[in-house]
Amino acid sequence: MSKALTTGSPWRVILVFAVPLLVGNVVQQLYQVVDAIVVGRHLGVEALAAVGATGSLLFLLLGFAWGLTSGFAIPTAQAFGAGDAAAVRRSVASGALLTAAMSVVLTVAAPLLAGPALRLLRTPEELVPQATTFAVVSFLGASTMMFFNYLSAIIRAIGDSRTPLLFLALSCTLNIGLVVVLVANLGLGVGGAALATVISQAVSVALCLWFVRRRVPVLRVHREDWHVARADLALHLRLGLPMGFQASIIAIGALAVQVRLNSLGSDAVAAYTTAARVDGLAVALLASLGLAVSMFVAQNHGAGRPDRIRRGVVQSVWMSAVGGVLLGAVLVTAGGPIVSLFVGPEEGRVVSMASYLLLVNGLLYVLLGVLFVLRGALQGLGHTVVPTLTGIIELVMRVGAAVVLGASFGFTGVVWGNPLAWIGAVAVLAPAYLREHRRLAARNVPAEAASPALPVGSATSDEDDARVRELEVTAGALPVGSGVGAA
Repeated sequence: MSKALTTGSPWRVILVFAVPLLVGNVVQQLYQVVDAIVVGRHLGVEALAAVGATGSLLFLLLGFAWGLTSGFAIPTAQAFGAGDAAAVRRSVASGALLTAAMSVVLTVAAPLLAGPALRLLRTPEELVPQATTFAVVSFLGASTMMFFNYLSAIIRAIGDSRTPLLFLALSCTLNIGLVVVLVANLGLGVGGAALATVISQAVSVALCLWFVRRRVPVLRVHREDWHVARADLALHLRLGLPMGFQASIIAIGALAVQVRLNSLGSDAVAAYTTAARVDGLAVALLASLGLAVSMFVAQNHGAGRPDRIRRGVVQSVWMSAVGGVLLGAVLVTAGGPIVSLFVGPEEGRVVSMASYLLLVNGLLYVLLGVLFVLRGALQGLGHTVVPTLTGIIELVMRVGAAVVLGASFGFTGVVWGNPLAWIGAVAVLAPAYLREHRRLAARNVPAEAASPALPVGSATSDEDDARVRELEVTAGALPVGSGVGAA
């Protein structure tokens, strides 16, 4: 159900919005864990390493697409917060057209580059055939991932984080079943694991389209809305491209790490792949709070509520710090037994190396949580320079760790790439947000003088009233406690 994030206690609103994102990320990471367990147990450590060898390459292109589509939803959230229903529809149309264009490029070009790119990354030759198969199948189905991410993002932009969770849970359940059938029963190998993900995401896209068409009129695009202006496309690209570029910068750092790991052998690749699955679960939990802050800030920015933005971000920093401590404690104390689930206790060297990575990362999750909150706040305000700069800093830190520390200390040196990247990014984000925090204070207005649906400082007109009524009607059209869309 859509919900304005412009009223109520900020920390409570953010937490309520974030919980479905947290659960959704856990579910998504869990089915990736199941993929890894099925591949590792049924196809062996070499197959698991082959899938891991594609991780950085997939992240480079699919991560860019994910960041791009997430950025497209920010104007949607701002328009919804401002009470402008027509602008919401124009934003949806603009984002959909741009997502379609990127899907075509990615689906056509990426599969042709997969094999050569893996060899360029110095992937061990024994891993190349299976790694190429996994990458090609994943890229051929990239459009399903892009549109599921985009549709989920615009549904969250109107304050509904529960419906995407429901569809994601259905997708993950289907994916788990398909992985077991295609890999364990039908023997389709790593290609079957990739195909299972593509099919499950295609089902999720169909569910999202049905939900928007039947249950969310505020997101339903009219025929005239498809005639988008260049200014609308430019706005979405201005916000989407830096977020996609930021993800790609991080991925380039991951590629440097992958090259170093490949030179250290299959055990190092398998250990990093296994630890990354577990670490990804914890990181996704912290990232969910950052995404919730981004949507909260975007809606309140559109509504002209700097007072709520300031309070909400400060409260979210405290929540992220507590979450980082708790998650770190779990991985520090239980990392070894968790890793053993993937490869079995007989792979002692792999378990030991993976456990060390989880130990180092777990001790510094507090910094990562703060990073996500501050970056999400700046992105929700429409800032692009500082978030992109932090991506460059992360790139430098990861590449430096892989090249310099990796050459001197091997796997141990590579492990320190992530913590160093987080430290560098927070060192830039913290002062940047503090400056913005002071600017918001200068623009602050009494809470009772600000409208949750209209920009501060604009006179209420008949047209404004009509926009508010339209949003209220469309939001009220969503079901409560019934149907697929209910949660």
